[in-house]
Amino acid sequence: MSASYATLIGATELAQRIHDPDWVVFDCRFDLADADFGREAYLSAHIPGASFLDLEGDLSGPKTGRNGRHPLPDPARLAARLEECGVGNHTQIVAYDDASGMFAARLWWLLRWLGHNRVAVLDGGLQAWIRAAQALDDEIPEPRAATYTLSLRAGHVDADFVAAHLGKPDMVLIDARSPDRFRGENEMLDPVGGHIPGAINRFFRDNLDADGYFKQASVLREEFGVLLQGHPTRQVVHQCGSGVTACVNILAMEAAGFPGSMLYPGSWSEWCADPRRPVARGPG
Repeated sequence: MSASYATLIGATELAQRIHDPDWVVFDCRFDLADADFGREAYLSAHIPGASFLDLEGDLSGPKTGRNGRHPLPDPARLAARLEECGVGNHTQIVAYDDASGMFAARLWWLLRWLGHNRVAVLDGGLQAWIRAAQALDDEIPEPRAATYTLSLRAGHVDADFVAAHLGKPDMVLIDARSPDRFRGENEMLDPVGGHIPGAINRFFRDNLDADGYFKQASVLREEFGVLLQGHPTRQVVHQCGSGVTACVNILAMEAAGFPGSMLYPGSWSEWCADPRRPVARGPG
């Protein structure tokens, strides 16, 4: 079995293993303003051998109007979709997008939830692959039979958990949205602006350097250390607008040596759907 990657992988490392039959690459490109963008971009050109997974069709479950914009998918359904793409329990998976990892990290987190450790996000995304002078093609890979056995982990919390721990010292709530949306300004995706009381803002793009790569682990460790203030990672709950970009913060913490934090999948879009839940505005 080849080397295992569990957080990030560089374009050069991926290129060296792109034809390894035990590796599966997923294109996770998506645009919140254009649901067809990702699939169309994939069909036009993608990393050779990559399969496509859609944020809304594959990486999310049905919406009820009360459970957020991107509820967690049914794990058995997701596992079946992975099997169609040749994923087994020992497959090395690499996820990429062209949006600072925000959609690839969602797949990374979901796979960790399913019990799969051999999954990494392409550092720097598709841009890094192109920058490394690697080829693209438009061929759709043939289906490959595989068997995937679920081993679900307890990696997330619900709205009731968050509500029960508001204002208590045993929860550090980190919001991955942009600072303006966190403050309640320029809210274009959800009907209510603001944030969950007591949340700390850590914009998911703050994990990246100027070239779009994740910052060095030592830098991330220092920055998250300031936010955690000595709290153990099991007390950290991540959220964002709909449980997508929060996964980038979880990935960054993992890369920095802070494993074990939790996701609140419903995030702000679920929280604000119930008018009985408190809302805060301003810098926090």
